[in-house]
Amino acid sequence: MSLSINVNSENFNQEVLKSPVPVLLDFWAEWCGPCRMVGPILDQLTEEYSGKIKVCKINVDEENELAGRHGIVSIPTLVIYNNGEIVRQQVGALPKVQIESLFSSFL
Repeated sequence: MSLSINVNSENFNQEVLKSPVPVLLDFWAEWCGPCRMVGPILDQLTEEYSGKIKVCKINVDEENELAGRHGIVSIPTLVIYNNGEIVRQQVGALPKVQIESLFSSFL
């Protein structure tokens, strides 16, 4: 079971845009092999950075409007939000240390 927060169009503003801490947003799908590889890493980061970052997931099959609004064409795509703004975006499965480097400067 994932430790991250599932985000949809109803809770996006509250969970992502109004978050008091940086948000690591994962655009993924159940059928995506690389997405399944990144999932356990994101769970580790959720535990290790509890209270410092918020890890959220958006299933692109269920939330195509949000995916379209973010211009998602490949998954997994990781988007870092800080103070309600996109500050970084990376496409593809990455090792843990590279994922950490996406948000570490915002802690």
